[in-house]
Amino acid sequence: MKSVSANIVDARSIENRLLELSSSRSFFALYTSRGYPNSHKKYELVFGWGATAQFDADALSEGAFESGWKFGYLGYEMRHRFEKLQKGNPALGDWPEAQFFAPRIAGTLSPEGELVVYGEDLQKAEAALALLLQPAGCSEGSTSLDFSPVETKQEYLAAISALQEHIQCGDIYEINYCTAFVANAEEIDQQHLFRKLVGATDAPFSGYLKIGIRSVLCSSPERYITKQGTTVRSQPIKGTNRRLETGNDAAQKALVDSEKERAENVMIVDLVRNDLSQVAAKGSVQVSELFGTYAFKNVNQMISTVEAELREGVSNWEIIRASFPMGSMTGAPKISAMQLAERYEKSAREVYSGAIGYIEPNGDFDLNVVIRSVCINTELARATVHVGGAITILSDPEAEYQECLLKAESLFKSAE
Repeated sequence: MKSVSANIVDARSIENRLLELSSSRSFFALYTSRGYPNSHKKYELVFGWGATAQFDADALSEGAFESGWKFGYLGYEMRHRFEKLQKGNPALGDWPEAQFFAPRIAGTLSPEGELVVYGEDLQKAEAALALLLQPAGCSEGSTSLDFSPVETKQEYLAAISALQEHIQCGDIYEINYCTAFVANAEEIDQQHLFRKLVGATDAPFSGYLKIGIRSVLCSSPERYITKQGTTVRSQPIKGTNRRLETGNDAAQKALVDSEKERAENVMIVDLVRNDLSQVAAKGSVQVSELFGTYAFKNVNQMISTVEAELREGVSNWEIIRASFPMGSMTGAPKISAMQLAERYEKSAREVYSGAIGYIEPNGDFDLNVVIRSVCINTELARATVHVGGAITILSDPEAEYQECLLKAESLFKSAE
């Protein structure tokens, strides 16, 4: 692909212009860090539209995930490719295991403000850049979604209690239990809903992905995994409390001082270390940050960072096979936790607990964790929201239920 560039001052104006352009396109991807300070941030924006080719899970596993501009998602149900696990929970949104597309136009905006646009030839790249530099308009159509839970509060509490019995019996140490909400999604302005959603959180791994009839509107604070050169990095989140308008330092201290939250975090860090060791050069896996506390607009999160240098000859797909699904969305031991989650949860997670992201021409890639998201199937006129949290022997079922509502709060407010 050929490229052209320009210097941009305001990332939000380009983001709004991209959202405006997305309304008339069947294949579109936008990933935005929302200006959040991150020492591992490569781009402020990454985007693409149009499709020269599409790739399902089979194609990705057979080489399509290795290089070339591509955008898409890996659904949680792709775990069945890597482990023999029971299926059975009803699917709410009819999402395939995985979908990626090769774009006709791709682009990046660096933290320093350099906008680079790639096209199939120079003329198309120049035309796309000119299109992006036009003034942005902001639609304000309906974003109203009336979500209903798939399980009652009593059913949720009973499931948590049953899972704690499994922990007491030694079946698992920790499990991520998820619940879902469903709404009719006719005549929804997806672009306006995404603007409201990311504006409410400014989460650094936000993304809007549109592949035909399916869209993910994601305000994720969590990175699943990124590869830059020979380095891989995962940043699991475990530990959440409400951000306070005043005195938030005390709230962050309470988070890191919590025995329960630290136990959740360190168990998942150990799981990620084990996952990455399968593809890492000997002795290269390290925890560069443990129990980091980060403030977002509505919540505080405890985030750790695990890094490794890849063994020579390891493919991108081998990295995914070794680490997917991410430990923060499963539990420990991973396989036992996934089996019990399938048994007690009321619906399939589909794209939730999976990842959306992109692959670059040189083979680098970056994938988030699909949480704090609204997933829409326009053919079914249905929107779904999933939320969940880590359950340990120290968990209080009522507190876990309230944490789920806290995580869903920004989603529900954006969909008013």
